[in-house]
Amino acid sequence: MIRLPGLIDPHVHLREPGATHKEDFDSGTASALAGGVTMVLAMPNTKPPVFDEETLRVALDAGRQKARCDYAQFIGAGPGNAAEAARLAPQTAGLKMYLDSTFGELRLDDMTLWMEHFAKWPGITPIVTHSESRSMAAALLMAQMYDKPIHIAHISLKEEILLIRAAREKGIKVTCEVCPHHLFLADGAIPLTSAGNCCEDGLPDGRSQVRPRLATPQDAQALWENLDAIDCFATDHAPHTLAEKDSPTPPPGFPGVETMLPLLYTAVKEGRLTLEQLLEKSVTNPRKIFKLPEQAETWVDFDETDTYEIHASELHSRCGWTPYENWKVTGRVRRVVLRGQEAYRDGNVLAAPGYGKNIREN
Repeated sequence: MIRLPGLIDPHVHLREPGATHKEDFDSGTASALAGGVTMVLAMPNTKPPVFDEETLRVALDAGRQKARCDYAQFIGAGPGNAAEAARLAPQTAGLKMYLDSTFGELRLDDMTLWMEHFAKWPGITPIVTHSESRSMAAALLMAQMYDKPIHIAHISLKEEILLIRAAREKGIKVTCEVCPHHLFLADGAIPLTSAGNCCEDGLPDGRSQVRPRLATPQDAQALWENLDAIDCFATDHAPHTLAEKDSPTPPPGFPGVETMLPLLYTAVKEGRLTLEQLLEKSVTNPRKIFKLPEQAETWVDFDETDTYEIHASELHSRCGWTPYENWKVTGRVRRVVLRGQEAYRDGNVLAAPGYGKNIREN
């Protein structure tokens, strides 16, 4: 047994408000604790999206009543809310900008709308962008023009990590994250690690849909080879029910907050990653980038020798499935203590709904 600090997942979708049939602050944060994650940052593309004072209050009220681990809530950039988002910045995890396909109040149809947000965001926390390939290059230009920190979500391509490296060399204030599924799965959800030899034929098409899409084995290898340029591990935990994933129009997204630590620790055992890198990218760097407080008297007791298979029936997410079904992993969370209170032990979430703290609230 080893003792680890509580992990931070800076990119989760808790589906509240609007889609609580597949997740909410209660089930999503229970799943986090079971995975050794003691703080999550929730994304704003809910129904309705979190983009103004009223919708931010709705999301934070849900967290106050239901969250079992600590949390903060992102606010979304929309076509007419740059001033209000900037005013609300101290209450949020940061600003999320969707620069590729999205809809509704968070749709940014042209770059003049981006410019308004870059100009007005106070820059205490970074602007987080869903931007892929060429739109990522445009976002980096905006960051340079306005001298604002930018954090690129879920990079997946070789060209993206190489461009981020080059941008840093030019002094652009850019950080980035990578998701386990872009490290361990390739196009078609084909496993890229011996841990996944149980499902070498991949997943059904609907269940393999995610954004950004799963890339080539060569892209995934480039991410492994450039781990030193990747600041954070983040799951982009995006739960949908199996009925939705198996439908004729499957929504993109994977659940992942509960499986991140065992997947990454298995990579440690395989020599692809060090424990120091795992903790740097899932504790130290997220805390620094997003200006997150220390969690006093918080730790994870982790059995580094337990080898087992992942099964959705044993996980805590409401969505009821995992892309890593039957994967063999090494390392199991046995106990989590959050702010001095036992929050999880051997499969049982003990923290009550509402125990989680909004870390942006004084």
